[in-house]
Amino acid sequence: MKLSDLSPLMARRQDGGLSYDAFRADAALASLAWPDDVLQQFLFDHGDNAAFVHDYDSIDLREITWRQETIPAADFNGMPTGASDAGCLESYAKNPEHWVKVRRPEVGRYWDEHGTWLRPPILIDRRLLDPSYSGLQVVEGRTRVGVLRGRLHEGLNVASHHRAWVGYA
Repeated sequence: MKLSDLSPLMARRQDGGLSYDAFRADAALASLAWPDDVLQQFLFDHGDNAAFVHDYDSIDLREITWRQETIPAADFNGMPTGASDAGCLESYAKNPEHWVKVRRPEVGRYWDEHGTWLRPPILIDRRLLDPSYSGLQVVEGRTRVGVLRGRLHEGLNVASHHRAWVGYA
């Protein structure tokens, strides 16, 4: 199952304002054993974004196994994102405090107190895209990862490790 195979479900979500609960209960998703947080961020929030679909449509969604992991802050520095969003991580990193302030107030407080994000971003093993690739790639949470990079660069409070959902083949 590819992202593009879910276009009828995505159209129903757009047209009828399909709630997340109704979305996740849809028969089209029955073969996916994904955590709710991943399902919501990956498919519900972005599954109908044309650029996102272009970047990730080659992946068989049924073959991804998700684990929540703790990743060193330094590992996020060189981590890429999808080709359609090239440069966005660097853009967010240029002004991390702005991107925190435009979020809910608890986001900023959490960064200040804990040096990390409230909600783990979504990463994938890049071998899902091409067997010759290595490392991890940011799928969703580009702002969060950009803020982390910017905070590291500016010497602001940043935890040494961060939670993230990581998808593997």
